[in-house]
Amino acid sequence: MTAPARILVVDDDAGARRLTRATLAKAGFHVIEAGDGKAALEAVAGELPDLVLMDVSMPFMDGFDACAALRRLPGGNRVPVAMMTGLDDTYSIERAFEVGATDFITKPMNWAVLQHRVRYMLRASTAINHLEQNQRRLSNAQRIGEMGDWEWDVREDRIVPSEEASRILGHGGVIERPTPAGFFASVHPDDAGELRLACERAVAGGEDFEIDHRIVMPDGSVRYVHQQVEIVERAAGGGALRLAGAVHDISRRKDAEEQIRRLAYYDALTGLPNRRLITEQLGHAIARAERQRSRVAVMFVDLDNFKRVNDTFGHAAGDDLLRTAGVRLTAALRGGDALARGAESPTQAIARLGGDEFIVLLTDLWRAEDAVGIAQRLVDTLAEPAIVQGTEVFVGGSVGVAMYPDDGADAEMLLMNADIAMYRAKSAGRGGFQLYDRSMNAQALERLQMEAHLRRALERNEFVLHYQPRVEAASGRIVGAEALIRWQHPEHGLLPPMEFIPLAEDAGLIIPIGEWVIEAACRQTAAWRAQGLETVPVAVNLATTHLRQSSLPGRVARALRRHGVSPDTLEIEVTESILLADPELSTRIARELSDMGVQLSIDDFGTGYSSLSYLKRLPIATLKIDRSFVRDLGVDADDEAIVGAIVALGHSLKLKVVAEGVESEAQLAFLRSLHCDEYQGYYMSRPVEAEAFSQLLKQQAICAAA
Repeated sequence: MTAPARILVVDDDAGARRLTRATLAKAGFHVIEAGDGKAALEAVAGELPDLVLMDVSMPFMDGFDACAALRRLPGGNRVPVAMMTGLDDTYSIERAFEVGATDFITKPMNWAVLQHRVRYMLRASTAINHLEQNQRRLSNAQRIGEMGDWEWDVREDRIVPSEEASRILGHGGVIERPTPAGFFASVHPDDAGELRLACERAVAGGEDFEIDHRIVMPDGSVRYVHQQVEIVERAAGGGALRLAGAVHDISRRKDAEEQIRRLAYYDALTGLPNRRLITEQLGHAIARAERQRSRVAVMFVDLDNFKRVNDTFGHAAGDDLLRTAGVRLTAALRGGDALARGAESPTQAIARLGGDEFIVLLTDLWRAEDAVGIAQRLVDTLAEPAIVQGTEVFVGGSVGVAMYPDDGADAEMLLMNADIAMYRAKSAGRGGFQLYDRSMNAQALERLQMEAHLRRALERNEFVLHYQPRVEAASGRIVGAEALIRWQHPEHGLLPPMEFIPLAEDAGLIIPIGEWVIEAACRQTAAWRAQGLETVPVAVNLATTHLRQSSLPGRVARALRRHGVSPDTLEIEVTESILLADPELSTRIARELSDMGVQLSIDDFGTGYSSLSYLKRLPIATLKIDRSFVRDLGVDADDEAIVGAIVALGHSLKLKVVAEGVESEAQLAFLRSLHCDEYQGYYMSRPVEAEAFSQLLKQQAICAAA
């Protein structure tokens, strides 16, 4: 049940208040009274009435001041106030409206009409409040939905916009009766002509329309809007007399569409176009070249030593290096060199396909030779050193070039042949470029077949280990062995590591191959022990990535247990690059291996990154001097000084020092003079099969017994 309306009667005449109260109460209203303006304000302090009947002339605070004060209260502007004044008091009536009165009632009262006047004012107030509420809701909805509306009266050439429409179009607030020219003045100059033509067609021919265009905001920023315009009143001839428009801010949608487009067409790491976009652009370039009878060059660029840097320094450094390569390749292309005409990126000429592979697209060429200088420029810019985590590294790149129409009639064929030419550049020594020729297809097929065979080699047990003795320099006794992998290829025979390890790294097989080596070395050590031979430590070479595999210690432990061999018979060799890639993780894994009794050696010492602090922290047992320093002992004083320094360093750190590549008595004599602990090389023995190494151990045992 609806509560009766609360009517506040304010009059200093008590008799008039009683008559008013009786009349309104009989009509079903709830009446409260106040004798003056001040008392009226106190009466409404807790709850506003639904209507106020206010006498003008009162003591303490008259009706004018009381009405003005009421309007200043929270919500007071929505309460209807009827001022009661004399019939001929025109001044009071005018003053009443000035201070915010809703209506006036003349005295003496017509009591029969009073209740009807009150009901009318309450209904009008309710309607006005509902209208204001609906307007607020509409305004809020338009603000939240970033949509506004406007009407255009063609006869008066005036537009009436909502507040939100004015805001969306960059105006500071509601514009009082703006002209169409003023209302649309903020439209982007490049879009203004199209909008003007649409409006002219709508006015002249009565055509509804929709259009997307840009708005230039007062601060210079750009906003995208969608306009939908309908004719709501037409002239007899069909032209528009009145148009209604809805304007929607679609900037967020446009931003989302742009983000989606970038995700679909651009590489997130470098910001360069991806394979999808460059393939589309290549298709456009081929079509254009066919019309103009010109040529297109596709250059497939691959970084030469990226994987090694990525494995050494980690993926974050690898990402930085890829971004640097993208910037350098872009800078190496002059504006006139390349013009791949895509729909939205007409001058983009370089893309990243993924990994360390890039594509450069050149158009408007007339001879194949035109691409040669650019290919060389790309090679030269990639040959420049880069700084990775404070260390200068040399990466380099290989480039393969395929030309339209000679080397392919479509994008897919050109990309494939440029890829093949790039692999030829790598096999020719890296750091160069190759133009495609048809003979390369056979070599590319051979490489694919080689990779396929390599993937099956583990399953077919085609790998074997050869063992090169490690010899104590002072006594000449065999005190260890280095296990070196070979591939017994079913067609090509026994292949050395250099012919398949790089392919294994590219194919992601280096980790499982390394695990096979550990397993095979432990198995062979168990076999020698079963023959009654002296067990000597066997060293296996692992890629740096192995010492970032948290599972490595567990795998080594299982292999040792499976074959029942002691941990001190296994030694793991890694290069100095272990000191760069996640040293904390590498140190932790190395310590886990050391704690179980497996020794760690640094191979090729002196050729990479040497950090004495990490050498001290790592549980290293041995330093191996690289053969490049041993080769010229007795000939090159610099190499002699380096070898002497390494031996002294190793001994000062209480490490064993082993020299690799010893091939002569003179080299061995020099190493003995430095008290180098051990050596290996052709002077003692080439790497031999397990059975031949067994014979060396047996012969040593016989000599020792004699």
